[in-house]
Amino acid sequence: MTTSSSEQGVSLGMPQLPAPAYPDDVRARLEADGREIIARYPDSRSALLPLLHLVQAEEGHVTRTGQQFCADLLELTTAEVAAVATFYSMYRRRPSGDYQVGVCTNTLCAVMGGDAIFESLQEHLGVGNGETTDDGKVTLEHIECNAACDFAPVVMVNWEFFDNQTPASARRLVDDLRAGAPVEPTRGAPMCTFKETARILAGFPDERPGAVEASGGAGPASLVGLRLARGETAPARVVHPRGSGAPQNEPPTEHLGSHDAPQDTSASDPAHPAGPVAEEGE
Repeated sequence: MTTSSSEQGVSLGMPQLPAPAYPDDVRARLEADGREIIARYPDSRSALLPLLHLVQAEEGHVTRTGQQFCADLLELTTAEVAAVATFYSMYRRRPSGDYQVGVCTNTLCAVMGGDAIFESLQEHLGVGNGETTDDGKVTLEHIECNAACDFAPVVMVNWEFFDNQTPASARRLVDDLRAGAPVEPTRGAPMCTFKETARILAGFPDERPGAVEASGGAGPASLVGLRLARGETAPARVVHPRGSGAPQNEPPTEHLGSHDAPQDTSASDPAHPAGPVAEEGE
């Protein structure tokens, strides 16, 4: 018995038409920005990554038109551009929201409550992974690692950090984003839209007053290794197995992160909650 091409999901129709061009005024503006980007590199091909951010800043994702623009400017084939645009997850391939909300579900964040946060946000927003709310404000996705394990569980919005989150705090966060209320990251610059973030990633200055000064840096927990490398010492701590009855050393005066601090993190393991089991209002 044979299976037809339609049953296999294979399209044998006409090839895809060429991508539509940008309007003349848009193309002229993007070309000026694109030439500025290309001038930074000794080899024009090296400019492809920031150029993809540039076209993403225009439409909110990398369209076929944007890929054709990059190919034309760099004298590449569209296949060469598409190979890069589809390799990196930072380039969106379909329309997405003003705020990309990424919940880390890699091992440590998952253990500390990342899985519970992601499930809570899916239910609260009524969307699945990679989907956008009806108002076009929030795109939810789970991501492998935010490189901020010291503050697990971590949520990122347009690449800005929100540390030590719980299901309740994450729900408040997305509600504020959708309502247009002021939202301040735990560390980093003030919030802006995904398109504005993409333009900054293309290498253009963040011209918002005070944004650069507020960008901050690593938190205390992330700097422990640097302190040790400099010969600075920290109070010794001995952590005994749970339930061993052994005396605990006095905790340090400075809470370094979710590992050390009694943060209200969510409970992935109901038998051993990392924080209060009851949600707010219960």
